[in-house]
Amino acid sequence: MNAPMLAHTLSTPRHTTRYWECGPVDGPLMIFLHGWPQIGLMWRAQMETFAAEGWWCVAPDMRGYGGSSAPTTSESYALNEIVDDMVELHDHLGARPAIWVGHDWGSPVAGALAAHHAARSRGVVLVSVSYFPQGFALPSFLPLVDRELYPIDRYPNGQWDYFRFYQTHFSQTVGDFDADIRATLASVFRSGNSAFVGKVSPTASVTLNGGRYGTAHRAPPTTPDPELWPSADFDALVEAFLVHGFQSANAWYLNDAANIAYAGTAPDGGRLRQPLLFVNGDWDPICDITRNRLGEPMHSGCHDLSVTNLPAGHWLPLERKTELVEAIRSWLQTEALL
Repeated sequence: MNAPMLAHTLSTPRHTTRYWECGPVDGPLMIFLHGWPQIGLMWRAQMETFAAEGWWCVAPDMRGYGGSSAPTTSESYALNEIVDDMVELHDHLGARPAIWVGHDWGSPVAGALAAHHAARSRGVVLVSVSYFPQGFALPSFLPLVDRELYPIDRYPNGQWDYFRFYQTHFSQTVGDFDADIRATLASVFRSGNSAFVGKVSPTASVTLNGGRYGTAHRAPPTTPDPELWPSADFDALVEAFLVHGFQSANAWYLNDAANIAYAGTAPDGGRLRQPLLFVNGDWDPICDITRNRLGEPMHSGCHDLSVTNLPAGHWLPLERKTELVEAIRSWLQTEALL
């Protein structure tokens, strides 16, 4: 029988975090950090499996998501603020050094926490999004864009054009996503496809198209993929976004300068000494590191780096639920972290 996923709330003077937990509280601690546009329940498959193996698994709703606080100012979503949320949560959980697992925007949070608070992390797993010691921000990505695939005259921001568009057309992106939240989320969460490997990502043409959904300014009717999100969890995701909308989720993209400055204060230039596993999605049109230079900062900024590739798109924890568990478990064994 799967361990039950229980919801709890931690409230401090500066923030409220809802988090999900399962497994024995006296087991080794594994903390899962989601990204855009998700909630802690996205880690259900991995948490239930590791909990059954004796791990205490915890997954917060990150700042601006689900049952956690959603401040109204964009600067509230800088990485230093979000890392401080995780420090508070970790203290609340007893502060035993943990394995931190991040996906999408959760990966830069896990990486920044490991850099700034090394004693809290005995190992790091980053899924889909690699580590950038100089800061998770557009200026860090653009020099690494494959200019043969993305000529600078046509695609100045490469596959990261969507990131730039969120910054330059923030109100529009929020309005477009909020116009039909269920359809938006169903359209965002689609499995990767090997047929698009080596092709220009649709995210490179967001500005050219006038937004993700073009002149329609709303997602087309889309049926959710039950292979990714269990229906009850997808309904919970939709309900969460009906409360907050995309305002707070998209505000994570508005803090390049602050994130670069924060990275600059990390000891040892942000070099990570903990064992780090990066799980790459081979079909990820934005973040794949195998056909470009995107992984170079991580390779130079990690003392003990392992890389595993899985046949998946960007939503790897949902597309390859079992395979991700197996990859993490194998790495834990190799690094003697069990």
